[in-house]
Amino acid sequence: MPPIFKALASILVWVLWICGMVMGFSVLITGIARGEIYGPQAPPMSIWAGFAVALGFGLVALIGMKIRKSLE
Repeated sequence: MPPIFKALASILVWVLWICGMVMGFSVLITGIARGEIYGPQAPPMSIWAGFAVALGFGLVALIGMKIRKSLE
């Protein structure tokens, strides 16, 4: 694999990982600030969907790094 593709894959994986972390924490913070997470009712579906998308970003980043390592 040429070095430029390794560098691009690494940048993409880091962007996905950071986006997943920022999204996960922002969903958590906004949910707490609005009182949706620790409120008397169950959290709305948008909270769970936000966590699922953040988890998806993280998993795609991990899979991308494993694929990058295997192509060396």
